[in-house]
Order: sequence, then structure tokens, then C-alpha cells
Amino acid sequence: MPKSHTPGVPKLLRVLNDQAALKLLLDEGPQTRAQLAERTSMSKVTASQMVERLQERGLVEVVGSKSGGRGPNASLYAAVPSFAYVVGVEVGPVTTKGACADFTGRIVGRAETDVAGSADPVAVVRRVVTDAVADAGVEMGGVERVVLGTPGVIDPTSGEIGFSWNLPAWHRGLRTALNEELAPTVTIENDVNLATVAEQRSGGAGGAADFVYAWYGGGLGLGVILGGQLYRGATGAAGEIGFLPVPGGELPTGGVVTRLSKGSYQRVVGGDAVVEIGAKHGFGGSEPEEVVAAAVAAGPEGAAFLDEVAQGMALGIVASCVLLDPTVVVLGGPVGYAGGLELAGRVAAHTTQLAPVNPSVVAGTVPDEPVMRGAILLGLDAVRAGLFD
Repeated sequence: MPKSHTPGVPKLLRVLNDQAALKLLLDEGPQTRAQLAERTSMSKVTASQMVERLQERGLVEVVGSKSGGRGPNASLYAAVPSFAYVVGVEVGPVTTKGACADFTGRIVGRAETDVAGSADPVAVVRRVVTDAVADAGVEMGGVERVVLGTPGVIDPTSGEIGFSWNLPAWHRGLRTALNEELAPTVTIENDVNLATVAEQRSGGAGGAADFVYAWYGGGLGLGVILGGQLYRGATGAAGEIGFLPVPGGELPTGGVVTRLSKGSYQRVVGGDAVVEIGAKHGFGGSEPEEVVAAAVAAGPEGAAFLDEVAQGMALGIVASCVLLDPTVVVLGGPVGYAGGLELAGRVAAHTTQLAPVNPSVVAGTVPDEPVMRGAILLGLDAVRAGLFD
């Protein structure tokens, strides 16, 4: 009986080898051929062939040499930063920021523009993208992907904005219009989901496969990672925790606008509520994160305020944990980052008192532009995945 064979297997193995080597170079920096062979469990001959293929495609280059003892120095290879660029865009109610990053993830250009009062979101995004790319000193043709982070619900099927109550001009059809306007592929993602990705890769989640990221600021949100993947829900509304009915939070009544902006949990620990609790305890400030930071700095005098806020936060954390049973809960958003370990410890204590769940409640460690960083990471993921299709 003749032996069967699968012609596609050698090609698939080459692709998998190339992917593994490129990921290693991107994650850990320059490597010699011998190091690549050892780290990817390949033979030296296979590793050499792999490096040649990546060089031919312009993905890697020689960046130096390393002494190996006897014999000549070994060449060090690294990913080529200029192979491709992505732009991350963070949309807020007042300003929109953009950052252009190279193939290795290093930010090389920035831009910022006003949003307040603008009725033309396409023009706003076009300006911040082109300005960030110009600041990087690269051509728009080198940009492969633009990822836009915005508040609101994103339809997972169409990729369009379903609604964003504090950005009424940012509506359904925006993604289509942007893709017609800009050469790079444009995708839109919820801002809390992007911050979740940033904390998953390089923050407090520590790479956990099942965790939730709780965003506390003017508004509330929850990013969910299950089985290592971002969970968006059937309509993209997974994690809109501000609408969760909780004790102490009046249930919303009235028209659609009221329901979308004043959910029960939002009334308990949303931005306005934190400011009010702060005033009751003698801590003033126009923004909730300012009030929390002042209470943390006050030491023992701020304990009562932090405990009251933590108790309110625990209501939503417990509800999420008894449903999802994550290993880690990361507190983020402006309030979560301002509260740090002081607030996280108190939330953990209240959580264990309310239900038989005991997740590790930790403070987020990516306080600087988590939404932007998440947008860049997802953009690079898409570019790198497309290399080996």
C-alpha cells in the first residue's frame, strides 16, 4: 500500500517556525541564529533557513554581533522597526489623541486635536492620524492599520459604533466612512476593552487567561478576558457595568438618554458619586481621581472615604465574579489608578465579605495611556497575523 503524504505540511511548518522566531525577536529583542534555534527547538540548519526567509521579506536585519568564544562573532538579528506602522487613536469628549508606532511597538509620533463641539468625527480622526504620522516622519503608505478607541458599544458584527452617549456625533457608519477616507484599514474598539488588553499584556493581570478589568472614572466599564480572548458579547455590550442594578443605586427611569447615562451602579460609584462622597468626608475636587488621590495622600484621615468608595465598588466586582469566576480583578480607569494599592486592598476585603469568591484584586499598572497602548497592540496583532496568512 503506497505511503500517504501531505504536501502542505512542510510549508505549514515553515510558516509556524517563521512566526515563532519573529515573535521571539519582537518580544525579547535581538538574537543570534544559535539562540533562535535553541529557543524555538529547531536545528541550526532550519534556523538559518528561517532567518534567510525573514530577511528576504524585509522582516529582520542584522543589528550587531555577539562574541561566542571560539571562532568569529555571531550576527545579532532583530525585527525591522520600519517594516510597518500602526496608529492608535484615543477619543475623548474633549480631545482626541493619536500615536504612531513602528513594527516593534515603539511610539515614534504623536498628535492631539480638539473634539468638543465637532460635528465631523471623520475630519477629527483624519487630522489626528495624519498629524501623528507626519510627526513620526514616515509616509502614510507605510501605515498598515488604524485602531480607534472610543467610549460606547461597538457592534462586533459590523465593527460600527452602536451608541456613545457622551459623543453623540460619533455614530453608526463612522467606520465605513473612515475606511473610505483613509488608506490604512481602520477598526474601532471600545476604550475599556483596549485598556484591558494593555493590562493583560504588560500590566496587573500578569498574562492571566481569565480576568476582568474594572474601569472607574467619570463613567464605568468592565473589560472581560475569557480563555485568553477578549469577550465582547452578542451585541458588543458586555461589560457595560454602569447599568448593573445594585443596592443603594436608584434604578433609572425616564427616557433613553437618562437610562444610558444614569445606571444604578453608576449612581453608586460613578464620577459624580465619588466627588459627592469625597465632599462628605472633607475631600474636594472637580474630578473623581483628584478626590481619590487626595484621600490616599492623606493617610489615615482618608481611610473612611476610601472604605466607603471601596464598599460601593465591591458590589459590582462581586456581581461580576460570581458570574465569571476570574482569577484576577484589575482596578483601572482614572479612579482605579489614583487609588492604587490602598483602594485595591479595601475592595478585596469587602468583596470577600459579600460572596464566596476570592479573586485576586489588584491595582492596574498601566496608568499612562492604557487605551492608546491597547489600540497599538491590537493594531500590531492584526498586521503581524496578516504576514503569514
